[in-house]
Amino acid sequence: MRLNGRAICLTIFVDDTDTWQHKPLFTEIVHRAHAFGLAGATVFRGVEGYGATSIVHTTRLLSMADDLPVAIVIVDEVDRIRAFMPQLEELPISGLITMQEVEVVHYKGREGAGT
Repeated sequence: MRLNGRAICLTIFVDDTDTWQHKPLFTEIVHRAHAFGLAGATVFRGVEGYGATSIVHTTRLLSMADDLPVAIVIVDEVDRIRAFMPQLEELPISGLITMQEVEVVHYKGREGAGT
């Protein structure tokens, strides 16, 4: 796959304890993106954050080390991301989903990857 120029960055924010069918929700989202054939997805674990509940979750306090923020970032062409969105609708996402236009200036896999 070649990805160059105008694209969309889809970011999905969830808690690291959110699950779907007994596995992490972020794992399900990444696997759905992969099965859909999207260019790539990465999960970033936050060390501190808050959302709609206004409750700050942090790793600094042992008693509040649960429900840390996780961001799943997926980049692909606009039409492919929009076609993927229904895949997310059946999941119990109780966080923020954003889309931003981005310009891809470099997208190349490692030599021999996937063989």
